[in-house]
Amino acid sequence: MKNRCPHTGLRITTILVSMVVGVVAIILCCCIFLFLDRYRSAMVQSAQTSSAQAVSQVSNTVGNYLMDMDQAMQLVKQSLLESTDSRDELLSAFLKFRPDVVAVTSYTSDGTLLDCWSPGREPKEHIFRNLSFDLDRARTSDGAFMTAPHVETLFEEYYPWVVTLTAPLADGTEAAWVSLDLSFASISSYINNVGIGQRGYCFLMDTDGNIIYHPQQQLIYSGIKSEDTAALAALADGAYADDTVIYCVTSIEGSDWRVVGVSYVDELVNRNVTEMIRLSFLLAIVVLAAALLTSWLLSQLLGRPLRGLADAMESFETDADHFTYRPVGGTREVQELSDSFGHMVVRIQELMTTVREEEVNLRKTELKALQAQINPHFLYNTLDSIAWMCEQGRNADAVKMVHALARLFRISISKGHELIPIAKEIEHAESYLQIQKYRYKNQFTYAFDVDPACLDYLCNKITLQPIIENAINHGLDLMVEEGHIDVQVKQDGDDIVFRVQDNGVGMSAEQIEAIMQRGPKDRTGIGIKNVNDRLKIYFGKNYGLHISSEPDVGTCVEIRMPKVREGDHETK
Repeated sequence: MKNRCPHTGLRITTILVSMVVGVVAIILCCCIFLFLDRYRSAMVQSAQTSSAQAVSQVSNTVGNYLMDMDQAMQLVKQSLLESTDSRDELLSAFLKFRPDVVAVTSYTSDGTLLDCWSPGREPKEHIFRNLSFDLDRARTSDGAFMTAPHVETLFEEYYPWVVTLTAPLADGTEAAWVSLDLSFASISSYINNVGIGQRGYCFLMDTDGNIIYHPQQQLIYSGIKSEDTAALAALADGAYADDTVIYCVTSIEGSDWRVVGVSYVDELVNRNVTEMIRLSFLLAIVVLAAALLTSWLLSQLLGRPLRGLADAMESFETDADHFTYRPVGGTREVQELSDSFGHMVVRIQELMTTVREEEVNLRKTELKALQAQINPHFLYNTLDSIAWMCEQGRNADAVKMVHALARLFRISISKGHELIPIAKEIEHAESYLQIQKYRYKNQFTYAFDVDPACLDYLCNKITLQPIIENAINHGLDLMVEEGHIDVQVKQDGDDIVFRVQDNGVGMSAEQIEAIMQRGPKDRTGIGIKNVNDRLKIYFGKNYGLHISSEPDVGTCVEIRMPKVREGDHETK
C-alpha cells in the first residue's frame, strides 16, 4: 500500500458557518410559531366578541318582542273588562292593528274555550287538541307564561306557527285566563337572517335545555343534526370556545329563554391565521435567502467533491471488477477520505480476485468428486453384467458388451471435459442401453426422440445413463410384462429438456423425495442425486431434475439445462 501524502486545503471547521444559518432558521421558526399562537389567541378573542355582539342583538330584539307582547296582553286584559260590545270592538281594532296576533282566546277555570277572536276565522266546533293552552301549567303558574312555538290548532285549514302568551284574569269574571297566539314568523325570520360568519347561526332554548326555535329545525327533528343543549344549559352567560366551535350564551330578560350563538373557528379564525401564516412564511423566505446563499457557497466547496466521491462509490458498487478510481479534490478532510477509499478499492478488488479463484477451484473440486462418485458405481454395475454373461456362456454377447463399455468410457473420459455434445451423450446412453438389454435378455425396449437442432449443444457427460439405470433397476426389473423406455431431447426457449420415461412400477412421492435426498453412503439412487447436484453446481439452482411418477403407471424424469455451445460454457 502506498504511503499517503499530506494534503493541503480548507479545514472542515469552516463548515461551521452553516450552523449560523441553522440557528437563524430555528430562531425564526420559533418566533413565527410564537407570534402565530398569540395572533390566533387574539383572533379567537375577537371572534368571541363579535359572536357575543351578534347574540346580544338577537337577545335584545327577542326581548323587545316579548316586552311588546306583555304590553299587548295588558291591553287585551283591560279590553276584557269592558262591556261585550265595547270589548268586541276594542279587540277587533286591536287585531286589525296587530296582524301578528293570530287569535285572542279566553278560557274558563276548567280550561274550556270560552271566546275566540280572530279576524275572518271561527274556531272548530270540535278541537281535538288545543296546543295553545295548557291547563296544568296555567294552574301552577304564578303569572303570565310563554309556550314553546307550536302549530295553531283552533281553526280549519289554517295552521300557522305561533307562540302563546297566557295570563290569569282577575276574579269575578267568567273567564279565568286569556291567551294571545302570536305568529312566530317575525322572530324566526329575524333569527334565520342572523349569521355569524358563513356557517354560524343562532337558536333559542329555555333554561332547561329545551330548544324553542332552531333555524335548522327539520334537521334537528330528523336526527341528522343535534345540539348539546344539556351542556349549554349548564353554562352561565358568556362566550366559550373549543378547537372548532365558539358558543355565545345570553339570557333574555324577563323570560326563561336563552339565545345561543354558534360560530366556527375555521372560518372566523383559521382563515385570518392562514393569511398571517402566508405573510410570516414570506418574511421567513426573505430572511432565509441570505442563509440559502451561504449554503450554496458552502455546497460548492464541500458538496461537489463529496458528490463525486459518492458517485465513485456507487460506480464501484455497480461494477467493482472494472472500476478505476480517480481521487477527488476538496477540503483536507475530503481528500483524506478520498485517499482512504482509493486504498479500500484496491484491497477489495484483490480480495475479490482471490475469492473468485477459490470459488472456481472449489466448484471444479466438487464436480470432480461427484464425477468420481458416479464412474465407479457405473463400472461396478456394468462389469457385474459382463461377468454374469460369461458365467452363462454367452461369450459373443459379452464381447459386444465389452466393446459397448469401451465406447462408454471413451465418451466418459472426453479428454477431461465435463461438457460434451448432446450427440455424444445420446451415443453414450444408447451404448448403455445395449449393454443392459443383453443383461436383461430383451425384457424391455427403448426408443429415442431427439430434436436434431439439439445435437450440437453441450451437456454434462453421463447425464442420461444414471437416469436410465434407475429406470431399469427400480422400474422395469420388477415387471412381469415387457418394459419400455422413451428418451426425448427437445428445445424449450433458451433451455434444453431431456425426458426419460418408463412404464415401470412407478414410485410414491415419499420414494421420490428419498431418492433426491440420499447421502453418499446410500447406493440406491446415488446416480440420480449426483446428476442433479452436478447440474445445480454447474448451471445454478434453476436447473436440475424433476421427477414425476405414479405407482403401477410409470416414471418420468425431466432434466433441464441451458443451451450451451462450445466456447461459451465458462460464462454459464
